[in-house]
Amino acid sequence: MTIERLCIHAADNDALRDLAEVDVIAGSGIVGDRYFSRADEPGQNITFVEAEAIEAFLAAQGRPVDLLVTRRNVVTRGVRLNDLVGKTFTVGGLRFRGVELCEPCLGLGQALASPELRPADVVRAFVRRGGLRADALSSGTLKCGDAFGGDENERVVAALSPPVVARSI
Repeated sequence: MTIERLCIHAADNDALRDLAEVDVIAGSGIVGDRYFSRADEPGQNITFVEAEAIEAFLAAQGRPVDLLVTRRNVVTRGVRLNDLVGKTFTVGGLRFRGVELCEPCLGLGQALASPELRPADVVRAFVRRGGLRADALSSGTLKCGDAFGGDENERVVAALSPPVVARSI
């Protein structure tokens, strides 16, 4: 359950920047990203997408693997992002709140369309697999390889539970 890739784009027309780490500011998102400090809608701070969803789509199309094709900020591995809607979770020690699914749009459909695949077909392929929109609740640095933590409530329960001690007989 880790971060595979990180990226930003400074403006809508700018090239995607693949980065080893990014700085995150609570309530504002990723420093340098086009959505930094924008509050047009909830969950605009940062977007996550599953590497597995991207790989499945590209494999079905016979295309080479490019984990940045969806233009989401954080590409994850081993995390069911849909399960994080409405939950607080941690990544690399930073706290986030999953706001809503990041459903595919026509822009994604057009970017990944091909002579064999219409934009609408791309959008259909990514419905409920397009990622997660989240709000940043703490500030710090995210790095490729950082691990995900679970729901904050699960961590609190685990912290209050007595440890299990193995005993030899």
